[in-house]
Amino acid sequence: MVKRAPARRRPRKAKPGTKGLGPAECRLEQPTGAAAEAAEAIDKAGGCVVVSYKDPLGGHPLLLSILPIDAVEPTPFQRDLSDAHHKRLADVINKTGRFLDPIIAVVAPKGGFWTPNGRHRLEAMRRLGAKSITALVVADSEVAWQILALNTEKAHNLKERSLEVIRIYRGLVDEDATRPESQFAFYLDEPALVTLGVCYERFPRFGGGAYHPILRRLETFTDEPLRTAVEAWRTSCPRLTVWEDANDRGLIVRENVNGRCVVRITSSGRDLLVQRDTGKHHE
Repeated sequence: MVKRAPARRRPRKAKPGTKGLGPAECRLEQPTGAAAEAAEAIDKAGGCVVVSYKDPLGGHPLLLSILPIDAVEPTPFQRDLSDAHHKRLADVINKTGRFLDPIIAVVAPKGGFWTPNGRHRLEAMRRLGAKSITALVVADSEVAWQILALNTEKAHNLKERSLEVIRIYRGLVDEDATRPESQFAFYLDEPALVTLGVCYERFPRFGGGAYHPILRRLETFTDEPLRTAVEAWRTSCPRLTVWEDANDRGLIVRENVNGRCVVRITSSGRDLLVQRDTGKHHE
């Protein structure tokens, strides 16, 4: 029997005023540790730290900074740029004459900065010819993997979410494939998105919406290392694209007959079936 994925639990509503820090406790006079290293990277890139403070909920150090716009790039695994969306943003920013929504940024592995949630704002500012951009620099680079949770500037559709998840998954494998897959459930959102991401990469017009309600009830993250788990995804995902594969290879064709869509097998499809039948007889 297929094991159903456990229901996702939401945290209970906390009592007012019982969590986090008070205003005075959020002061951070001198960054230390990873925050100090981030501040050094900002200075080295030609930027400046406007103010440093502690996040009022978790107490994590944050650096409100102005970064040279050329020093910032989107994380390589996030969704593709929407040409229409970033142009609309540029028009709005240009009309107000103010950039009021700082991007989130982390220090990139090979220098410069990555933004996991500000691709469209970044490109909008570039379109306007801006020299620099306001960024909330987070000392913990792990935040870069939490793109689905952070990206609220434009709602993700199923295809965008799936493609981002499979790109994040491959990035995690490249970083350290020995860690258990279940450790990254928060980053990857839900197992079904990994499967659909593989399918969308092969067929951009894949009808993932038809499969998603079923997959989200059947698939789970495992405690296996990423290197082992990724092989399971690679072998199971192609089964979903049987129709697309057959159509792409010219094995079937759709025809309109008396106002009805009819699927017929092509001569290439018949030849393939004959070859398979012949092979079975010889076994």
